[in-house]
Amino acid sequence: MKLLRYGAPGAEKPGLRDADGAIRDLSAVVDDVAGRWLTPPGLAEIAALDPGTLPLVATPQRIGPCVGRVGKFIGVGLNYADHAAEAGAPVPAEPILFMKATSAITGPNDPLIIPRGSQKTDWEVELGLVIGAEARYVSEAAALDHVAGYCLINDVSEREFQIERGGQWAKGKSADSFGPIGPWLVTRDEVADPQNLAMWLTVDGVTRQNGSTRTMIFPVRTLVSYISQFMSLQPGDIIATGTPPGVGLGMKPHPVYLKPGQVVRLGIEGLGEQEQTTVAAA
Repeated sequence: MKLLRYGAPGAEKPGLRDADGAIRDLSAVVDDVAGRWLTPPGLAEIAALDPGTLPLVATPQRIGPCVGRVGKFIGVGLNYADHAAEAGAPVPAEPILFMKATSAITGPNDPLIIPRGSQKTDWEVELGLVIGAEARYVSEAAALDHVAGYCLINDVSEREFQIERGGQWAKGKSADSFGPIGPWLVTRDEVADPQNLAMWLTVDGVTRQNGSTRTMIFPVRTLVSYISQFMSLQPGDIIATGTPPGVGLGMKPHPVYLKPGQVVRLGIEGLGEQEQTTVAAA
């Protein structure tokens, strides 16, 4: 299934994208794409519905973040060896974890706001995974049983805030609009192999990232198991799993960063596409 949320910011309704690409309204059955509806029983209940009996949603509609009421937004740093190399960092021996503020979450096509004082706002196409069953000290063998599905994420980053302003990475990862997710949550049964998905990103039509989840250092099952050793994972928690090379920080002969008025497009095979126009913070 492809689950989504549509409507005005803060008033999104739950929906389902049917086999013909039309949006069907789930709000008579589901209160939100969140909480118990992401657990195995909840997803099974939605899957048992006949999409043809659900009301059609008139388009165009704003597509909102594909998951509501996110409890934790966890990032994984330097999870592609070639990205670590372009960042001038060693390949990590264990996953590097950081948190993004949930207030950074926006819809996939909402404006990307460049923060006040920013000179180094950067892009990062990433595979996101959404937790469906509580995970606590899970094994790698059982890890995927705790995944509801996958989504596309742009892990937008302000490199000066992240690297040069002291402390941990959160301040460079958490500005408003720095977490576009969606357009939809694709349930795990529709993604045969999360470690074999093509991914790409362009800025103003110029290809900047062109990679594959095949080159992850720590695959999805390892990340879920590893993170669950340090904190419990709850339904609706999101993990951004890292980015391939081609970020602005790594451009040669000098880094290239986003300015107001640019268009960022990105996609992952089977998970849809996003498009954001950059704007200056008010």
